[in-house]
Amino acid sequence: MDALIKNSLHTVKIDGYSAEGHGVARIGGQAVFIKGAIAGETCEVKVLKALKSLAYAKLERILEPSPHRAVPLCPSFGKCGGCDFLHMDYDEELRQKKLRVEDSFARIGGLSLKLSAIHGAPYTEGYRNKAVYAVGMKDGKAAAGFFRGRSHDIVTAERCLIQTEASDRAAAAVCRWIDGSGASVYDEKTGLGLVRHIFVRSSFSTGQTAVCLVASSKRLPKVEYLIDTLISSCPSVSSIVLNINKKPGNTVLGEKFITLWGADYIEETLLGLKFRLSPASFFQINPVQAEILYSKAVELSDAGPDSTVLDLYCGTGTISLVLAGKAGRVIGVEVVPEAISDARENAKANRVKNAEFICGDAASAADELKDRGITPDAVVVDPPRKGLTPELIGTIAAMSPERVVYVSCDPATLARDLKLFEVLGYRAALAEAVDMFPRTAHVESIVLMTKCGYEGKQGR
Repeated sequence: MDALIKNSLHTVKIDGYSAEGHGVARIGGQAVFIKGAIAGETCEVKVLKALKSLAYAKLERILEPSPHRAVPLCPSFGKCGGCDFLHMDYDEELRQKKLRVEDSFARIGGLSLKLSAIHGAPYTEGYRNKAVYAVGMKDGKAAAGFFRGRSHDIVTAERCLIQTEASDRAAAAVCRWIDGSGASVYDEKTGLGLVRHIFVRSSFSTGQTAVCLVASSKRLPKVEYLIDTLISSCPSVSSIVLNINKKPGNTVLGEKFITLWGADYIEETLLGLKFRLSPASFFQINPVQAEILYSKAVELSDAGPDSTVLDLYCGTGTISLVLAGKAGRVIGVEVVPEAISDARENAKANRVKNAEFICGDAASAADELKDRGITPDAVVVDPPRKGLTPELIGTIAAMSPERVVYVSCDPATLARDLKLFEVLGYRAALAEAVDMFPRTAHVESIVLMTKCGYEGKQGR
């Protein structure tokens, strides 16, 4: 096979997608990834980078467009690193995500597992309840926006289609305060400057908005002006908090929070339960789709009045408290102290008495429960993108639950972990996907694993 030459032009047929949602074609048997191409299209592409086993190319012309191609409604699409699929209709996006999950099962996990369903979102705009804006300077004025893909260049936009309007208004108000107060903007290269990020949370059920200003110091100029500007620009604001982050690097939030005005949290309702959310708390980005995901987790756990369910990576206790409505006993584990504090408050607020919360590392907490002689009937895990460690998988298997329900935001690490569970006697019996992040390449999956020899009503 001849090596592809940089800047050479080729006419190709797009026959699939990469994990990032880029179109995939083959030239001389070699896989070529083309950003912005849609399966089924015939395109002219220019090779940008050629490696031994794959290549990357730029979409030059679409010779035969897909019927699923759409005109992006956002002027920043292709510049901002937020959305990936505004160039295609939603049906094709869902098809691509289903293929991605099933390909990971087969290629990484060696499994023949197929999705029994993918739950699309009822709406694809304004669905995010959390926004994190980077802050920089543009044309001599403060600007808030999102990083360009694979860079830290800020792309500004007056209106981000997947964020709430309140989030965009709050970010713009903070920028006006920066310009009017003389506050400086943090420079990653020098480590100098004050304002780093604007973190906004919105509640879809209460209409509340929380604004968290991330800065390198607690000394803010004209704090009253900041408060007045935010409240007048965004009347739904009920919480203004300062977060101190002096550390270099990409981590958004530091450890210290100071309430400047209002409460230090907002409240959200999910499946009839109220949840208290502080800035550091984990909560699903899309509450509408979260209800579908959590309902499915409860269903697959087969929780009943005589069952004990262990919820690892429980965050603010969302899945735990939903499970508590069915299970006899629920134990939630989370390493973030603020999240556990919120979880306990959430349990009190919802008068849930059969849920216990432990603050600690998931692996050590699981070992502790094992030492206490607690043997859960089901274990629910909702880990970060990196998935589970082999040690934790071994600990879960050693507890011998009848069922393990795995909620994942990364199909690759999910497939890897399913393979490890299978070696320890747990078979993947059912899988579904929930589109929590429309218009982006991310997709949430949920898998039921049953212990070999056990067949519950969902494991048949």
